[in-house]
Amino acid sequence: MTELIKHPEVMVRAQAQIRQATSENTKSDENALSYIKLIIKETLRMHPPAPLLLPRLCKERCQILGYTIPTGAHVIVNAWALGRNPEYWNSPDEFNPGRFQASSIDFKGQNFEFVPFGAGRRVCPGLEFGVAVVEETLSRLLLHFDWKLPDGMKPDDEDIAETYGLVSAKKEPLCLIPKLRVPLPDV
Repeated sequence: MTELIKHPEVMVRAQAQIRQATSENTKSDENALSYIKLIIKETLRMHPPAPLLLPRLCKERCQILGYTIPTGAHVIVNAWALGRNPEYWNSPDEFNPGRFQASSIDFKGQNFEFVPFGAGRRVCPGLEFGVAVVEETLSRLLLHFDWKLPDGMKPDDEDIAETYGLVSAKKEPLCLIPKLRVPLPDV
């Protein structure tokens, strides 16, 4: 929601798509949530839930960028750094859901520049459920409410700084004012 408040044009576009889809009764249509899916991917690229993936044990000696990694060394993947690496992403510090529009990159870790849920046989077992819950929750929040910052605040005032640990979280809580959308849609 922080990125949506900081980028109101993205929120308006997402709300329009979701509201049009529900007014046309196309709940089962995969395209009804296409922009929401892009927003979620971009948010997870910039703000992975676990910035450092679980440690792995190096099974054989190897060379990475001129460094020798010995057998038995513990290796940790920095998902946060991968998501902001300019080798993989144009303008990596810019929130741009459209970057995923023509992309085949998915959540399953097959594209190692995007690993918010890990990769390979140790990918997060809750991936599908987690993504579905976020899609449903975000869609309903955008469908049923219009959102704004408290009086006197501007989107640029919103601090996006994060705390880091096993999981990442905003340093300062997000405070928004919901305005119920009337009439309520038939859902």
